[in-house]
Amino acid sequence: MPGYSAQEKQQLMELGATIRQFREALGWSQEQLAERVELHRTYIGGVERGERNLCLLNILAIAEAMGVSPGRLIDRAFPDRAAVAASGCPDATTPDGGPDSD
Repeated sequence: MPGYSAQEKQQLMELGATIRQFREALGWSQEQLAERVELHRTYIGGVERGERNLCLLNILAIAEAMGVSPGRLIDRAFPDRAAVAASGCPDATTPDGGPDSD
C-alpha cells in the first residue's frame, strides 16, 4: 500500500480484521456481505486484508448490513482509543477541542 505509514497500514488491518470477525460471526461469506452493501467481493476482501482505506459511507453501509453501529466496529478495532474516549477529555469543550465560542 504505497502512501500509507506503517501505523496507518496497521490501523487498516485492525479495522479489516474486525469487519471479518463480525462477518464470520454472522456466518456470511465475503460475497454475501458484498451483495448486502452493494460493493464488489474483491473490495470486501481488500478491506478485510487492510488493503483498502474505507470511506465513511462504506463503513456505515457495512455496519448497517451487519446490524451493528459504526462506533462498535471502531471501538472493537481500536479498544485503546475507545477507552480514552470513554474517559472523556476534560479540557475539550467543543468537538474540535477548542474553547466554546459562546
